[in-house]
Amino acid sequence: MHPYVAEFMGTMFLLLMGTGVVANVVLKGTLGNNGGWIVITTGWALGVFIGVVVAGPYSGAHLNPAVTLGLAVAGKFDWSEVPFYMAIQMIGAMSGAFLTWLMYKDHFEQTQDQNSIRGVFCTGPAIANTFPNIMSEIIGTFVLIFTVFYISDGSIISEKGETPVGLGSVGAIPVAFLVWVIGLSLGGTTGYAINPARDLGPRIVHALLPISTKGDSGWNYAWIPVSGPIIGALLAALFYIYCSL
Repeated sequence: MHPYVAEFMGTMFLLLMGTGVVANVVLKGTLGNNGGWIVITTGWALGVFIGVVVAGPYSGAHLNPAVTLGLAVAGKFDWSEVPFYMAIQMIGAMSGAFLTWLMYKDHFEQTQDQNSIRGVFCTGPAIANTFPNIMSEIIGTFVLIFTVFYISDGSIISEKGETPVGLGSVGAIPVAFLVWVIGLSLGGTTGYAINPARDLGPRIVHALLPISTKGDSGWNYAWIPVSGPIIGALLAALFYIYCSL
């Protein structure tokens, strides 16, 4: 599989499972309605597991612009590939969110709560307060990226050549547990985007889809789950470089 195709498929599956579990919990009339936070965090973690299993051997399974950026800053990924990986991650994220809407279309139309509908696609703060909200995303992403650096090393070597390092080098099970514990421990304030494509891509889809009761897409908050993970990834990469001196 071409690395770009793998990155697209892995990110699409991640978002399909992640937005899918939120839809199952918050939308009206689903069999999983009111399943709770543990169900949501578990679904996202297992979505990461699926994405890494699919993409890991071929693209390194970044599945996240923050991962791509952090690896490039730390000298573990070629800068020339960064814009392509990020663009593909965005397209994959949008595709996964669209498929979730397609599956739960009837339930979206039965749900009147606009926050629940928007929450399927993108994150939002439990308490709107800019500094704590962005710090939540910075800290969560820092934990993700810094931990990845210390449980991965080098690249995947095969007969086809060298595959860029990423979440795939960590292993699907460890990285799933990593994302799970971030969600359980740190996700209660903003919904732990820790991934710009995961939030921005589905937010765009929410804005475009013909859901009659959807309300606005929360664009006044959208910059936080994009900039927070980028800052967190940069800090993690720089601190990793410092610790490696």
